[in-house]
Amino acid sequence: MNKKKIINDPVYGFITIQSGLIFDIIDHPYFQRLRRIKQLGLTELVYPGAHHTRFHHALGAMHLMTETLENLKSKGVAISTEEMEATLIAILLHDIGHGPFSHALESTLLQDVAHESISHLTIAKLNDEMGGRLSMSLQIFLGAYPRKFLNQLVSSQLDIDRLDYLKRDSYFTGVSEGTIGAERIIKMLNVHNDELVVEEKGIYSIENFLSARRLMYWQVYLHKTSVSSEKMLISIIKRAKHLTQRGQEIFATPALKLFLRQEIKTEDFQKEDGVMEAFLALDDYDIWGAIKVWSQYHDTVLSKLCEMLLKRELFKIEITSEPTSKEEIEQIALTVQRTYGIPASDAEYFYSTGQLSNNAYISTDQKIMILSKSGEVRDVVEAADLPNIKAMSKIVRKYYRCWPKDISL
Repeated sequence: MNKKKIINDPVYGFITIQSGLIFDIIDHPYFQRLRRIKQLGLTELVYPGAHHTRFHHALGAMHLMTETLENLKSKGVAISTEEMEATLIAILLHDIGHGPFSHALESTLLQDVAHESISHLTIAKLNDEMGGRLSMSLQIFLGAYPRKFLNQLVSSQLDIDRLDYLKRDSYFTGVSEGTIGAERIIKMLNVHNDELVVEEKGIYSIENFLSARRLMYWQVYLHKTSVSSEKMLISIIKRAKHLTQRGQEIFATPALKLFLRQEIKTEDFQKEDGVMEAFLALDDYDIWGAIKVWSQYHDTVLSKLCEMLLKRELFKIEITSEPTSKEEIEQIALTVQRTYGIPASDAEYFYSTGQLSNNAYISTDQKIMILSKSGEVRDVVEAADLPNIKAMSKIVRKYYRCWPKDISL
């Protein structure tokens, strides 16, 4: 069977599957599940075109990684055939641990279990299934492989993951401010003392990359309507868990039911039989199917929230420069309670307050290093004569509060 197939991608054109092993991974049910998990969760409620999936993103990242490794090899960086394949697999599987609606439910369906931890366990599980052929990929993913730059290409502040999702999310949302020159950045990458660096002439492309990332956070990832709808979804899942754990029988697929009944932690994925398999059977469809059924459920809180989300009657949201005071939160809770005639314990499902933060570049994290023509390597903030980059290294915080539109505060 010919496994070196090509896939037509709307962003890059034709993507080539490089090996039979990569084809087998893409064909695996764990990877095919990513077709049913949207890359941007509920952002389609703001940007109707944002229907692309984690499957699209993973393939796109693999394509950019292929171009990056070929570029580095052309500059004299020694990369073996085995390392090439292993790195492509590492980036292909970097998001395999995402659950339904990507980031939205990491702290609701699960007990603060990061998707990276589940990705690690899933790659290890696939490695066992495939006779240890993913061992090098797992090392690269974990940063345990001796050649540091390979891990930096998979996970850093200038990794291939970010290059693809910025370009892809910009394309599908139509937010042109997020457009980046991924191809030019790739051409400017090099390796110096086993570290990933950007050649000096690429510094303006890095400024554009960081600027695009900052703008995409405010206009897409932290768009106030995206935040509002996500908070509603979180309230729905919290209420469903509350009812299930108190003995009520509510509709759910077998996989979803497990996560409603139990508080699943990281260690449960390793110790409890069936947890891993149940999670890897979960996708957006489990949640949407349940929400449609729950909109007719006899519990007023659950049915009302589900009906509101299905009809796109989203929470009103205000973004402020100051956190919501304790008195303001109490006033929101009391108004919700009185308007809907519900107890205080139920009112909390109908409002949310919190903080939004945007940091395009974290100067204390794994830095983006610039290689000068003289061979000097410096952090991009020090190397740039551009005030924009220095400004983008500062964390910007905003605060939100949201509540139903039919409630007047």
